[in-house]
Amino acid sequence: MLGGAVALFAAGVLGVAAGAASISAGDILRHLLSLLPFGAVETPLTERQEALLMELRLPRVVMGALVGALLATAGGAYQGVFRNPLADPFLLGAAAGAGLGATMVMVFGHEVLADPRALVPVAAFVGALAGVAAAYLLGSTAGGGGTAALVLAGVAVSSFLSAAQTLVQQMGVDQLQRIYAWLLGGLGRGGWDDVRLIAPYAIVGLLVLLLSGYLLDMLALGDDKAVSLGLNPVAVRMVVIAAASLATAAAVSVSGLIGFVGIVVPHVVRRLVGSNYRAILPVTVLMGGAFLVLVDIVARTIVAPAELPIGVVTAFLGAPFFVIILRTTRHRGT
Repeated sequence: MLGGAVALFAAGVLGVAAGAASISAGDILRHLLSLLPFGAVETPLTERQEALLMELRLPRVVMGALVGALLATAGGAYQGVFRNPLADPFLLGAAAGAGLGATMVMVFGHEVLADPRALVPVAAFVGALAGVAAAYLLGSTAGGGGTAALVLAGVAVSSFLSAAQTLVQQMGVDQLQRIYAWLLGGLGRGGWDDVRLIAPYAIVGLLVLLLSGYLLDMLALGDDKAVSLGLNPVAVRMVVIAAASLATAAAVSVSGLIGFVGIVVPHVVRRLVGSNYRAILPVTVLMGGAFLVLVDIVARTIVAPAELPIGVVTAFLGAPFFVIILRTTRHRGT
């Protein structure tokens, strides 16, 4: 936990310091100290630098930390509840379902409300639940519920939902460019309004998942053992899946589709802290936030002054990682 907190703090400082207009980490810290009540420290920033920091860079870093924590923790929870090391919001259809729900609101929401933004997380949540349920049912009935079957079912469901999303996009030509940029994944469009929009959903989703660590440890013993200890495995799975889908939906509704965060971070954390979900999930919250903030720095600096979609960077990092996990899982015969 201490290491994760230090990593998140360091990533946050780097995130607000990085950019074309140079602001040193020391000046940033002194400015933040100057905002404290009765602070004796004066801000060293000019008015322009203060606006750049507080209205552009800081909300972007906060958004990156929040989205990274949500996606990583959701991935870790899915892996625990399905007892599958390859479970991930992106591969299980949750992200694609959330994307479809959010896209439908973007295209058709203006026909119902003048400002439909508040409906985006709700629609994304419904889509995420539908995507996960479809992938799980398909993998269980058609392939016996094994690792390969669940992954293939998730790919199939994600492909179908992505096709449906493309169809919906074509119905809203006026929104096409905005939706396309959103689908590639990014944090540059958000601000404090988006942070406030998803904060209630993020708090509920993360709180339920963090409180579920002990229950996931019980599920890891097997359903029969869990029942003998007084646990209802079906009810636990429903609650955890709903909370993980809510976390995924909150992240997707503001950042678009960002893949592989839910695989990379939980597996790294598991190497550090072991297989106890009471330790895995809280550390994953911190490490997930730090990871996405650092990835966002790469996305906005590697081809400066242009900016890469953050989903492209996570795909470059996550795809080889996924292959390694797949090979390891295959060798273990699971």
